[in-house]
Amino acid sequence: MASKPEAIIRDEIRALAAYHVPDSSGMVKLDAMENPYRLPADVRGRIAELVANAQINRYPDAAAGALKARLRDALGMPEDAELILGNGSDELIQMLMMATARANAKALSVDPTFVMFRLIASYCRMDYVSVPLQADFSLDTERMLIALEKHRPALVFLAYPNNPTGNLFDAESIERIIRAAPGLVVVDEAYHAFAGRTFMTRLAEFDNLLVMRTLSKSGLAGLRLGLLAGAREWLHHIDKVRLPYNVGVLTQLVAEEALQHRSLLDQQAAVIRAERTRLDAALSAMPGTNVYPSDANFILFRTAAAPRVFDALKQRGVLVKNLHGSHPALDGCLRVTVGTPDENDRFLAALGESLA
Repeated sequence: MASKPEAIIRDEIRALAAYHVPDSSGMVKLDAMENPYRLPADVRGRIAELVANAQINRYPDAAAGALKARLRDALGMPEDAELILGNGSDELIQMLMMATARANAKALSVDPTFVMFRLIASYCRMDYVSVPLQADFSLDTERMLIALEKHRPALVFLAYPNNPTGNLFDAESIERIIRAAPGLVVVDEAYHAFAGRTFMTRLAEFDNLLVMRTLSKSGLAGLRLGLLAGAREWLHHIDKVRLPYNVGVLTQLVAEEALQHRSLLDQQAAVIRAERTRLDAALSAMPGTNVYPSDANFILFRTAAAPRVFDALKQRGVLVKNLHGSHPALDGCLRVTVGTPDENDRFLAALGESLA
């Protein structure tokens, strides 16, 4: 008889729950930190022409040279920094862990943070250590430094701003961690467009610093394009575990064109930041809500009976992220993406009814 999964699939993989993406059909979709705005019609027309003429019968440029040049210019990268592209940030995290997962090697981050740090460590058989954030979700720097000394991690991941809490960690505390780390420190700047703070321009200051970005939050989530910047002496080796042709022809073409209209993406980000301020004020004024400061394109808030409120919002056609039960520090928490003014108004109206 053929073997059963219990005999073949690793125990830790069978114990995991698959990453769940809920159906959002017909909903006001405010659960996934997406930019709610499409590109203008003229830009979409240009993209349609590019796609129509794309040589999809050929493999893509494996080095993605033209796209990398465009990204360097758009992101203000240091000239001497190297660049690796991935199928979203997730693939880059996987590359980093695959390249560093020696026997007993560890990855370290804070808790709560981006769930894929822990999940991908499990996939790659890398030990994962987390240091709890403080009650206000700020870094506990001293505990981080103690953990660095005790565990000697090969990789440290710091989301800046953090997901799902939305806050920017103190830059001086991150500097102390980078200087004390025995291995690489990866600063994940997925929400840079809404925070305005970066370590990208400081890569030359630290020989063990890498900066990770994605275009997903800037209106190009469907492309699944992430990038990792840092010193060539590191990325030269990490690139060896990148699968060939991991960034497809269409992604390269569309991203190159979209980045030529960087001002449009910046304008959209500015509108989202303004709506974030309005949404924060309206949420804070609602009885029974505790709103946390955000430098991202989403807001975390706490309310009594969060699962009931989440279900009530869904019944009213609004989908947010229910974080209750995902981590003790997030009990009672919901996370709402900043949408268009109309979407935000619909969310606020539905929340007011759901809290009543």
